Amino acid sequence: MDSTSLRERQKERRRARIYNVAIELFKRGGFQTTTATDIAKASNVSRGTFFNYYPYKEAVLLDYGSEVMNRLRDHAEARLHDGAAPLTVLYEVWDRLADENTRERDLFPPLAYEVMNPNPERARTAYQALPLSKVIELILRPMHQAGMMRTDLSLQRISNLIADTYLMVALRWSAYGTERPLQEEMRLALNLLLEGAVKRDAR
Repeated sequence: MDSTSLRERQKERRRARIYNVAIELFKRGGFQTTTATDIAKASNVSRGTFFNYYPYKEAVLLDYGSEVMNRLRDHAEARLHDGAAPLTVLYEVWDRLADENTRERDLFPPLAYEVMNPNPERARTAYQALPLSKVIELILRPMHQAGMMRTDLSLQRISNLIADTYLMVALRWSAYGTERPLQEEMRLALNLLLEGAVKRDAR
């Protein structure tokens, strides 16, 4: 067996153990109160080893968010391949994401804040790990190619605006809550984005 391959597999297993332990601690005790030392101790590694795999605590959440995005992309690709209408798929992805955020309500705010981190390198890393806009772009591309989307904005910009809206609405809901479930709040926001806020005859 190649020694390099063995070392790589050992590193992958160690990273997976640290990740799984960290997520469990975040869910059980809260993200803010869980420290890197707590995670290292529960993972049976040194604090330095933890930082070798995750340079800061929020980086663990980026792995979690990346897993969620991959599941959403897989769902979208499968549904589009089966012939589902793009808007139907968009609402399905929207609902699945809202369900995930509702289940893991305490994990979402620090994850969202990381996307808006004032450190540009960290914000860029978070944006790359959480490509919601790319999933939306994938879903809307058939409509764009069919001439069903507005032409004064690029598909990329439209997708970015929709993703940014999700981020802000879900963050506000996670932090403050409303009378409506998150899924309902998100559908309201998506309807507003797709249909507009001003009546057609008022323009």
